[in-house]
Amino acid sequence: MDNITYILYICFLIPMLLSLFIMQKKSRLVVVFVLIGTTVCLIAGEINNRIYLALDKDMLYFTTTVSPVTEELLKALPILLFALFVSDNRQKLAQSAFAVGLGFAIMENMIMITQNLYSVDIKWAIMRGFGASLMHSICTVAVGIGISFVRKRKKLFYCGTLSLLMLAVTYHSIYNTLVLSPYKYFGVLLPICTYIPLLIFCFKRKRIEE
Repeated sequence: MDNITYILYICFLIPMLLSLFIMQKKSRLVVVFVLIGTTVCLIAGEINNRIYLALDKDMLYFTTTVSPVTEELLKALPILLFALFVSDNRQKLAQSAFAVGLGFAIMENMIMITQNLYSVDIKWAIMRGFGASLMHSICTVAVGIGISFVRKRKKLFYCGTLSLLMLAVTYHSIYNTLVLSPYKYFGVLLPICTYIPLLIFCFKRKRIEE
């Protein structure tokens, strides 16, 4: 990746870090995981670039077969570590996981804008916002919620975590396949249709807890 990507990252990172000192604990946790997500995006970008050059495959093959695996594994790692060593509370995991996906999507969007500065428009931004940006958060939050269920069940933890990762990878791959096909609008609708029941589930759970 070029220098402009790291310049954007630093411009985003510094004020967000400074904001942590005046935020409450719950808000601070979300911001920390957003920053983790942006950092993971940079790492994933470097890894994907090296794999892409080594494989010598076309971009369609790479984005539907390889990048979903590397990206979902890297996004899930901080959530898994948080569940193992900090807290396996379902609400915290869901919020933190969504924040990781959000941070990843923000950084990815900034990278794509710099790489396609003169070809992007408002339509592109709307499709990215409702499509890829939401997709990244949904994949990660599914892993986060799932880990909260399998964390305390030793017999299910390893196979359950692996299944959650494969679910996220498959979802991600399906999305990429759709948006790179003539049916790209169905790809944009996929995260939206998944987000709505997730939102309903969260609201119902919040009411129960209240």
